[in-house]
Amino acid sequence: MDSIVSKLVADVAIPKMFKVRQLFPRERVDVRDIPDTIRGLMSREELVSQIRPGMKIAVTAGSRGIANVALITRTIVDFVRERGAKPFIVAAMGSHGGATKEGQLAVLSGLGITEETMGCPIKADMDVVKIGVNEEGMDVMIGRNAWEADGIIVSCRIKPHTCFRGPYESGIMKMMTIGLGKQAGAEVCHEAGFKYMAKYVPMFGRAILQQANILFAVAVLENAFDETAKIIALNHDEIEREEPKYLEEAKALLPKIHVPECDVLVCDTIGKNFSGSGMDANITGTFVTPYASGGLKSKRVAVLDLSDESHHNGTGIGMASATTRRFFEKMDFEQTYPNVITSTVIENVRIPMVMKNDREAIQVCLRTCTDNDKKNPRIVRIANSMEIEHIYLSESYYEEAKRNPNLVIETEPAEMGFDGEGNLLDIGCIK
Repeated sequence: MDSIVSKLVADVAIPKMFKVRQLFPRERVDVRDIPDTIRGLMSREELVSQIRPGMKIAVTAGSRGIANVALITRTIVDFVRERGAKPFIVAAMGSHGGATKEGQLAVLSGLGITEETMGCPIKADMDVVKIGVNEEGMDVMIGRNAWEADGIIVSCRIKPHTCFRGPYESGIMKMMTIGLGKQAGAEVCHEAGFKYMAKYVPMFGRAILQQANILFAVAVLENAFDETAKIIALNHDEIEREEPKYLEEAKALLPKIHVPECDVLVCDTIGKNFSGSGMDANITGTFVTPYASGGLKSKRVAVLDLSDESHHNGTGIGMASATTRRFFEKMDFEQTYPNVITSTVIENVRIPMVMKNDREAIQVCLRTCTDNDKKNPRIVRIANSMEIEHIYLSESYYEEAKRNPNLVIETEPAEMGFDGEGNLLDIGCIK
């Protein structure tokens, strides 16, 4: 027997959907060229001269699903070893992985970064060392393993953040401040909230550059297709000056959904492998702080599933209006809450309505939309916030899509396919 909740949404019609391909510029580094590109950058005399035989050198590895991250990390490790130094990888992901050594090792393993694949030790201990104070007298901390190394190479991605705006967002300065800071360091930087993050990230970053043995950074920018668009290497004394211009480049490369607004956004899957916030609000418009904006404007958001790569960390579900029982059962509070407690953004894990299946999660969002055309609702469906070359639009967008030079219609409108349990047949797969 259907529940009263199921009965309340049973008659809500889900419109026909059609698939489009979104067009974006495609600047990229061929995967086959990545090792040589990195080796060329690191061979600059002012960089390679810092790597000397016998040195213990820490190479950072974070929690993000960066394109080609295992290949990039392995190339840096090999380059260091070939110069007679002793590389090791240090987990640099703040409080992710449940803020435990075991959790952070599991995150790295999910990214293809293990001692076997990298050919070097991986250290993920959560111990930190206070190395000094910043300009305002706040404690500056980094992981003990990184601090005790003879040098640190920061490997990361530069991109816009989902919770604040500033000259330094997600990138090198943040990787040093939050990533290398482990849970304790991340907490100090976050404790004033995201209102002040644009101030504190560079403030802590400058202190770390002054007080820790940061050799240089190797950073990537990505295009709209989750591909490596550009690789850069910045020496210790170049990081603070040069990083902001690469953030602007990263913003220009950021993909978007080529319709400005919708009634309901359906995001098949969220997870830490897609974004630190579960889904990238720069794309979806689902910001949980008032200090960043942009992306798609939607009245309701349905989040249907949690990625395996997120290791049960359900950060981002607070952006949703409704989710599924499947998602809720996958979410582990012990894996999720340390991250948001540290960041102070507990709004990102508020539990939305939990519906029986995918169909009802979409239906309840449609049912509760107001000030819209009930007979022709506007739905945007994405697989996740990282892979948006192919998306689905509801039938009401069809004529608009035909006129949009950035959209190519790939299928005619058709009913969504659900299985006998009411779940999408192609969940997480729009290609």
